[in-house]
Amino acid sequence: MFEKLARIEEKYTESEARLSSPEVYSDPALYAKLAREVKELTPVVEAYRRWKGYQSSLDEAKALLSDPELGEMAREELEAAKAGLEESQRELKLLLLPRDPNDGRNVIVEIRGGVGGEESALFAADLYRMYAAYAALRGWRIEIANMNETELGGVKEISFLVEGEGAWSRLKFESGVHRVQRVPVTESSGRIQTSAATVAVLPEMEEVEFHIDPADLQIDTFRSTGAGGQKVNKTESAIRITHLPTGTVVECQDERSQYKNKDRAMKILASRLADAERRKRDAAVAAERRSQVGSGDRSERIRTYNFPQGRVTDHRLTGENKNFAIDGVMNGGLDPLIDALVTQDQAQKLAEAGE
Repeated sequence: MFEKLARIEEKYTESEARLSSPEVYSDPALYAKLAREVKELTPVVEAYRRWKGYQSSLDEAKALLSDPELGEMAREELEAAKAGLEESQRELKLLLLPRDPNDGRNVIVEIRGGVGGEESALFAADLYRMYAAYAALRGWRIEIANMNETELGGVKEISFLVEGEGAWSRLKFESGVHRVQRVPVTESSGRIQTSAATVAVLPEMEEVEFHIDPADLQIDTFRSTGAGGQKVNKTESAIRITHLPTGTVVECQDERSQYKNKDRAMKILASRLADAERRKRDAAVAAERRSQVGSGDRSERIRTYNFPQGRVTDHRLTGENKNFAIDGVMNGGLDPLIDALVTQDQAQKLAEAGE
């Protein structure tokens, strides 16, 4: 591991030096490539240099242990250096884990009401507001691509794009069935009802990244509609694209421009088809199915939102850290929950790397 780290530090130093050279500065594409490389390597190099600092302190403390005047201080420095080495070594192992190739991508989130009728549609709308609040807290931008509303303010389905740094690396854990337990506004007797909504999180793909044969597409235009079929514009700017070989259907009607709706629909279609291919490959590899965390299997129940008890339970987490205050989560405070999922995922990957 440390031989690899030494090579990484050497590469980092070379790239950093090249960034200040005139020939690189005058080549925007090369400059951007090197700047991105330096940015990606910086956390690893900084952690490695911290480790080297602790190793140096450890060696110095050992040399002073026999000194009658400095021995006590040396022992304290020795313990501090050991603790620092242990922590920085664990940090380095995490940093050297293989990166998810999609971590830098924007994401497409699709939420659909499931079991529970109107209440599931209301819950789906609540989930959208939760993710919108979370995106706002992290400085991400949201664009709605398609929304099918109900008369009571719920959504049968909604698709939206989330743009921002770290969007996929954080939201990829949200795919799955989300269950809610509460008294619905439609329930006059005050009985608690269980409903569900399905969340799909897809890394955004450009059309050029996933080849789609135009002959496989059926493209229809129609007028955008609001809740209850109300017309919201008079031109046929909405787009419906059907991928004939798979039967995948994508609709986009949020933009008034037919061109923009078609462009966004093609991105969503490419993302869905690429995700289907990925899940097909993953299903064939047993090692990919060991952990529920981040598996993206949307058939599994991943989380329960229990309003009477004021808690959200993530069923993929183990131990005592799987329950979270519902008010915080529904208002966009997803970071503690997602942090726990990231930590568990990293621990699983470290264990597999050790094997």
